[in-house]
Amino acid sequence: MTDPVRMIAYHVLRAVAERDAYVNLVLPGMLAEHHVSGRDAAFATELVHGTVRRQGTYDAVIDQVASKGLGSIDPLVLDALRLGAHQLLSMRVPAHAAVSTTVDVVRREIGHKPVHFANALLRSISKHDLTGWLDIVTEGLATDEAISIRTSHPVWVVQAFRDSLGPDGDLQALLEVNNASPRVTLVARPGLCDPDELPGEPGRLSPYARILNSGVPGEIPAVRDGRAGVQDEGSQLVAITLAEATLEGPDERWLDLCAGPGGKAALLGALAAGSGATLVANELQPHRADLVRHTTSELSNVEVTEHDGREGPWPAGSFDRVLVDAPCTGLGALRRRPEARWRRSPEDLQTLIPLQRDLLARALELVRPGGVVVYATCSPHLAETRDAVSDRSVESTRQLWPHVDGTDAMFWAVLRR
Repeated sequence: MTDPVRMIAYHVLRAVAERDAYVNLVLPGMLAEHHVSGRDAAFATELVHGTVRRQGTYDAVIDQVASKGLGSIDPLVLDALRLGAHQLLSMRVPAHAAVSTTVDVVRREIGHKPVHFANALLRSISKHDLTGWLDIVTEGLATDEAISIRTSHPVWVVQAFRDSLGPDGDLQALLEVNNASPRVTLVARPGLCDPDELPGEPGRLSPYARILNSGVPGEIPAVRDGRAGVQDEGSQLVAITLAEATLEGPDERWLDLCAGPGGKAALLGALAAGSGATLVANELQPHRADLVRHTTSELSNVEVTEHDGREGPWPAGSFDRVLVDAPCTGLGALRRRPEARWRRSPEDLQTLIPLQRDLLARALELVRPGGVVVYATCSPHLAETRDAVSDRSVESTRQLWPHVDGTDAMFWAVLRR
């Protein structure tokens, strides 16, 4: 009988490939549906996340072993082979178990025809360890191509990170930490929850953060009740920066121009409530607006609206503080969303950059004279960060890094009208 944990892992990979699903959203639901918990859930989590993170490495190995190359393999079979490669090369799974369970997945999910091929290919992979394979598949390659395979990042991402880090940055450390599982960070929403009510150790950067060593966030009462949430410290700092920026004159109306899925809006709304202000949390997509409503449901001072942020119905100068958490490539959150590195491409910037600039321009129209705007992206790509605000009057900028700050690679700029 096929191992249900590996079957779940396979179905998550297929959801990522076929529906552009996110691992961190699909996997918990499948585990709950099949009543998988404890050590089995931890195994499934490592199997899925590790396979997706190291996909570039495993594809290079599979391409080396397959007689007709990677492109000749049915995508249904390829996802199973990736799962098998991860178990063989990066997990403490005996080779015979990794091969036999993966072949069982192929037999059950795809049929008998590719079973012999999958079995033979996986046995070939098992002949070397990961270090040995890396030496084989990177021999003679240009530097960036070799780094790409060794660290499982597309070449263009490697180059973008190098440019953003500058000559003194530790590129290797950044790429390595992107392939490590981050600990879960909680946020206590002020006025609703005291940080001491949450388990875990205090955060390094945010006074509202607690970092879990173990446990399921959804089982924590304050998280379940909406008084706290799961939120990276970098994301928390963006909201805190906007809320704490010095401001002369009225401070009554705040705007989150691109609020979905609602983490920053919830913290902003809580901080606004403490200052006697209201928050308009705007989101273009209805399903994401519903997420914002759910996340901010404990805050009576938050109004959720559904508009294109570039064209909303608000009069110019009608807000005191505005957040532009702009749609971006998401390259700063590869630890948490490993599939983004394979889903994004340089061509995406051609659409995103004009959108980011338009949203920032609109925010600067909507804030009153003397008001403050924070422009933020969960990406360190220069085109989405420093270049995006280079023609504006900027008070300050900050770029966080996973390998330095322990956060997502958040960027933000503070601007004043």
